[in-house]
Amino acid sequence: MSKRLTAVQKKFYETNGYILGLPPVLGPQGVRELNDGLEELMKLLRPGEDSKEIREWHESSRFLYDICMNDAILDYVEDILGPDFYLWGSNFFIKPPRSNSTVGWHQDTYYWPVEPKISATVWLALEDVDEQNAAMRVIPGSHKAGLLKHSRSSDTDSVLTLECEQGQYREDMAVSFNLKAGQISIHDDKLVHGSPANQSDRRRAGLTIRYSSTIVKCDLSVNPHFKTYLCRGVDTYRHNPVGTVPTQRYGRLDRKHVSVEEAGRQAEKKLGLVK
Repeated sequence: MSKRLTAVQKKFYETNGYILGLPPVLGPQGVRELNDGLEELMKLLRPGEDSKEIREWHESSRFLYDICMNDAILDYVEDILGPDFYLWGSNFFIKPPRSNSTVGWHQDTYYWPVEPKISATVWLALEDVDEQNAAMRVIPGSHKAGLLKHSRSSDTDSVLTLECEQGQYREDMAVSFNLKAGQISIHDDKLVHGSPANQSDRRRAGLTIRYSSTIVKCDLSVNPHFKTYLCRGVDTYRHNPVGTVPTQRYGRLDRKHVSVEEAGRQAEKKLGLVK
């Protein structure tokens, strides 16, 4: 039985690969606490690091873990993934004002050594996000095309080096993910998306949170650090290592992060992404 989404909204997600227009999951006080918490986490960064390094810190910071386990967020995710799912990823994506940094068109799942592809990403806005300050853009329905070809390039302003090859999607169909502070969007792991440079005088900041059905298994030979935290239901499969809930409110996570991008071309070959 649906907890938050209507039948029409669930059908929209199935057809388009995303959902917008949901009521805020955080009120004004919650948004302030989220931004204050980010500032505390930023204090743990070392010289030369930036907010992108605050990745999977839900494993070390109870503050961030609790945000990821927000009941309102989990209710929406349960309507999409079903009753049994876990948390495994989190990352801040922040574009300062007048930043040339972009995010090239890509599919999240290409970066993740997991199967089957039954995952969803929540994007939680720390402030108002729109076209002016580089809101994320998606290609509706592109998740139905399956896994698309990606190629590596270092000659780009994108923070990513693996991007969808052109000709596989309709950029003219792109929809902007405009959100108010405290609102979330949710998108399918196969949905093609990206974001432009932030040419405004406003920061753009969001927290992405990754959830997967308990049937989803990580290839630990590619990412041996993968850890899961059961959100709802029961994990009858027990495919993956289980993380320990953090007790420290703000804690730094020191470990090597390994996505398919970071693991290199050999990982792409091992996973059958390239020949």
